[in-house]
Order: sequence, then structure tokens, then C-alpha cells
Amino acid sequence: MKLISAGETAANTNNASVEAGEDLSRIGEMAKKYGVTLRTLRFYEDKGLLNPQRDGSTRLYTRRDKARLKLILLGRKVGFSLRDVKQMMDLYDPTGSNTKQLRLALDKSEKQLARLQKQRALIDDAINELSGSMSAVRQMLIERTTTPASAAS
Repeated sequence: MKLISAGETAANTNNASVEAGEDLSRIGEMAKKYGVTLRTLRFYEDKGLLNPQRDGSTRLYTRRDKARLKLILLGRKVGFSLRDVKQMMDLYDPTGSNTKQLRLALDKSEKQLARLQKQRALIDDAINELSGSMSAVRQMLIERTTTPASAAS
């Protein structure tokens, strides 16, 4: 029986992952690829959204971490809170049907869509108001710049 150190075990585990087709990425590569900061990735890790492997102090992100980061970024893009994103991701079961996760995702998505549609209506109203005001100001400006020229003639 051969005894090996913890470092060799970690190295062998990482090599096994790489040999098994696991594509590991360092934190800098992840940040660059997904357009986020290192701080953001560390924050997501602190919040339990990502769980990279460690090789000493080096964070190594797996395909699973990459998929989770894509979901986090999509969730944030459409306005979900990190808490909502975490709730939905935590319900994932690779061996189950994930109906509970899908129902929760659909429920949260319907509520978020309603919020976004309400925001869109408010923004459309604000745009119309601003456009109308700008037209009135332009007209006043035209009247005031053409009047002195006519009075001078």
C-alpha cells in the first residue's frame, strides 16, 4: 500500500477531473469570459451560489459552476434577486424530475414579467411626457428666436 500526501491527492483529483473531460477554469478566465469582476465571483461564492474546487488558494471552476454562473447572470439580467436565483438553483436535483424547481421558476418568472410590464408602461408614459415637453420647448424656442428677427425688420 502506497501512502500519498494530501497535496498529491488533490493533484490526482484535479488530474482525474481533467482526464475525465472536466474543463476547469481559473477565476480570471471565468471573469473575462462572462464579463464579471473577480469580486463578483467571490461574492457569489460567499453567498453559496458558486462552489469552485480549490487547489491551494486557486479557485477552479467546473462545467457545473459555469452553468450556474450563466443562470445567475440571466436571473440578474431579467431582474431576479440573488435570493430568488439561489432558491431556484438550490431546488435542482440531477436525479429527479425537478417539478418543484420548475414550478417555482415559472411562478417567479410570471411575477417578474408582470413587474417588468408595469415598469415598461411607466417608462412609456415618461417617454411620452418628456417628448411632449421637449416639443413644447422647441416650439417656444422657435417662436422666441424668430420674433426678434421679424421685429427688427
